[in-house]
Amino acid sequence: MIVGGIEAGGTKFVCAVGTGPGDLRAVERFPTTTPEETLSRAVAFFERQPEPVAAVGIGTFGPADVDPDSPTYGRITTTPKPGWRGADVAGAVGRALGVPVAFDTDVNAAALGEHRWGAARDLDTFVYLTIGTGIGGGGFVGGRRLHGRTHPEMGHVRVPRHPDDGFEGVCPFHGDCWEGLANGPAIEARWGQPADRLPPDHPAWPIEAHYVALGIVNLVLTVSPRRVILGGGVMNQRHLFPLIRQEVQALLGGYVDLPDSLDDLIVPPALGGRAGVLGAIALGHDASRSVGDERPGAARSSPAGQKGRTA
Repeated sequence: MIVGGIEAGGTKFVCAVGTGPGDLRAVERFPTTTPEETLSRAVAFFERQPEPVAAVGIGTFGPADVDPDSPTYGRITTTPKPGWRGADVAGAVGRALGVPVAFDTDVNAAALGEHRWGAARDLDTFVYLTIGTGIGGGGFVGGRRLHGRTHPEMGHVRVPRHPDDGFEGVCPFHGDCWEGLANGPAIEARWGQPADRLPPDHPAWPIEAHYVALGIVNLVLTVSPRRVILGGGVMNQRHLFPLIRQEVQALLGGYVDLPDSLDDLIVPPALGGRAGVLGAIALGHDASRSVGDERPGAARSSPAGQKGRTA
């Protein structure tokens, strides 16, 4: 069964059709502009395909309303991105294509992709983090995607400052929260160059590793994940992984019983940069299989973009 997936990012949209990692039949990327233009391009992509999709999964930037019982389900909420506050993403796509639509955050979608096909297969509790333009987190606890009053906003937890860092932070809401101190724009603002231009021996990296490790320690102590998957543009600097693992060990101070090596605890995504759009494909599969299924946790969505439910 062919389904569609949309990785709806604040910078770019990635649309795809297929069944999974070995069968992506078409992929298209384009900039995120206005809601009207961007969503129209997404719909047009699916309408051009030779075989119609049975459903569409959307993993979106946020904050977004992912509560299927909310009257604003499927919409972007308090985003600082101009023009997108209140945008009815799921509804617009569902109404235009006349198919079920499943809707979640981009990080929860990526977590689902890694759970189904990647680094979190057979794990019931894990965390997926993306460290790039922002810091976002999602994952599974007890075999279910993390949802509550709203979706997780792990990037905005507060972390103590590195003793050698006087940078004020870049988060427009909180200044020096985890995202404000450790995302890609924070690295560039602090050092005057983007992360991919800084050499591995630059003093930026011990500070960045310290901040990433602080956030991971918070998650280890609260969620107790069996694995932490680190994606996003900043983590393309693979020399960060051993620094982060060392910092996590040091910060935990032996309190939590962890293996001597954290190589299997803190890992890159097995799906690489495709985790988000493949996770959206996985959401689409769940929606297509569960239409009309009233079992707890099943996905339900109407062609008109009415309320749906995802596990």
